[in-house]
Amino acid sequence: MINMKEQIIILINLQEIETETNMIKSALAGVADKIDALDLELNCFERIVEEKNIFIDDLRKKYKTLESDCQMKLTLLGKSQDKLTAVKTNKEYQTVLKEIDDIKVKNSDIEEEMLKILDAIETTEKEISGLTKESLLIRERVNGEKETIMREAEQNRNDIAVLDEKWNNISKKATSEILTKFNRVRDFIKGTTIVPTIDAICQGCNMNIPPQMYNDLLKFDSIKYCPHCQRMIYWGKT
Repeated sequence: MINMKEQIIILINLQEIETETNMIKSALAGVADKIDALDLELNCFERIVEEKNIFIDDLRKKYKTLESDCQMKLTLLGKSQDKLTAVKTNKEYQTVLKEIDDIKVKNSDIEEEMLKILDAIETTEKEISGLTKESLLIRERVNGEKETIMREAEQNRNDIAVLDEKWNNISKKATSEILTKFNRVRDFIKGTTIVPTIDAICQGCNMNIPPQMYNDLLKFDSIKYCPHCQRMIYWGKT
């Protein structure tokens, strides 16, 4: 003869295993998102360093161009100064002097711009140095966190395997009829299948069950279902 109370206890145990298994699976489902978030954090920071390096490369190219312009103007200045020895009129002399002054002004502007670029390069190099050191620290931390996540994920997979085996062993003690009912309700509810009723309240949907049904639960002589959420229910302590 089937001991219904034992069968109900078996179902309760199966539900506890499933609840624990689902919690672990939920944690596993978030592993990829955690890894992606860590990679994104590192990539964003490394992108900042990369952008700084691109910026400083552009500054160096601009400095090199200005340096070339400055050298060209110095060459022109030398030629203009040589012209002074060959001029024959005051007008020509004044024209060459103006030409020399214009070259000097332009060269002064170029040199001033070059100094600004050198200051910007120095400042950016310091920023890159600091960011690079910080990036290494972030990479070390991120890699450490990823290793921890992967270890926990592996442990979770092992725990699920143990729980699955435990579920299979316990489920063998249930009758095929009761186990079929349990599986049917689980598939329908998509959640907790069997819940206690405390003070005539179903702990699955928080609705009152009929007084007679609550009294019948004390007998543990048959499987009962909540009339509201259709979960399997059993008598729970107050």
